Amino acid sequence: MGTFSYIGPITEVLTMDQLPINGAVPDSALPMLKDAGILMQGERIHTLGKHKDVLAVAKELKAEITLLNSPVVAIPGLIDCHTHICFSGSRARDYALRNAGTSYLEIAKAGGGIWDTVTQTRAATEEALAEGIIQRATNHLHQGVTTIEVKSGYGLSLPHELKMLQAIAKANASISADLISTCLAAHMFPEDFEGSKMEYLEMMAEQLLPMIKKENLSYRVDAFIEEGAFSKAEIAPYFNKATSLGFDITVHADQFSVGGSEVAVQYKARSADHLEASTPKEINLLAKSDVIAVALPGASMGLGCNFTPARALLDAGASVAIASDHNPGSAPMGQLLTQAAILGAFEKLTTAEVFAGITHRAAAALGLKDRGVLVKGMLADLALFKTPDHREILYQQGSLQPSVVIKKGALVYSNL
Repeated sequence: MGTFSYIGPITEVLTMDQLPINGAVPDSALPMLKDAGILMQGERIHTLGKHKDVLAVAKELKAEITLLNSPVVAIPGLIDCHTHICFSGSRARDYALRNAGTSYLEIAKAGGGIWDTVTQTRAATEEALAEGIIQRATNHLHQGVTTIEVKSGYGLSLPHELKMLQAIAKANASISADLISTCLAAHMFPEDFEGSKMEYLEMMAEQLLPMIKKENLSYRVDAFIEEGAFSKAEIAPYFNKATSLGFDITVHADQFSVGGSEVAVQYKARSADHLEASTPKEINLLAKSDVIAVALPGASMGLGCNFTPARALLDAGASVAIASDHNPGSAPMGQLLTQAAILGAFEKLTTAEVFAGITHRAAAALGLKDRGVLVKGMLADLALFKTPDHREILYQQGSLQPSVVIKKGALVYSNL
């Protein structure tokens, strides 16, 4: 069962317990314990409650006790449910050209864009890719992000997609954060494939997906539904194969044109991510489904485009998670807390809605039921901030970083 450990007194604990998975959330509904303590047993939370009461239990159980001597706010370990941190190279040139007025299409024709990253990622060894993931994931962990989704999608061939997923698995075995891999072989149509889009997807469906299943490299399959990537009709046989093999589906949807959210609802996807181009029609469609809408403010900032209509989605009754989209092209920042705070300011999200979007609603987008909420039996994933008031965390827009990060009951970062 594991040894016992205790931390307290904690000025405020945002448990996120009993918050609805869907719809708007007023700040008055934000669940909070004050002057609290948390007792952990191994990887799990054993008891939460008043510091004095839980400390007495901890002493009886001969727990390792950590007493805090300054005001601290604790929240569940953050969950970044959409990243592309398995890659090689940089696209700083693309970013400078884009800001100077060069279009995305012009950059791609000049050798930039996703294909530039594909070329550099293919040239990298599995070991080099794993080291890059470890470095980026460690940075996320120190920012309080204890669970990180990581996509393939810069390989776009059987051996290179497999190499990326194996690199993610290798990195996951070497770090404290949990990496949740996703196969994004349907990211774009590879320029060097001799055949049609349908033939490419058929090859990936019939050869890559069974291999991933056999080697247990991922339980998730993603696709980019977009005019410049794959259409609803083209992706159908691919998703049909993925669902028949038992994969969870997620979709890059409505980033530049609509259609992807409809596919997400049709296939009962875990999430539809991006949604910057979504109209009231798509918003209502998502709100009537169980699909989590994932906002990616980093991509909006990187491309200089509209934010996901998070306020409209929530008011319609949808569930909204927030992720960093950390990638070398459109979202190089990789700072989840900063992006969530900025999205909240622009979309007028409550503090409760923002925290829900990077904890328990993000967990739902990944199909994870053991984290994102601080209650007995859940994973002891915690981020502690040196402040007496939880509102300071978003108010400081990422400049207030966690002082302590605990992953599965173990201290993995501290600057107290």
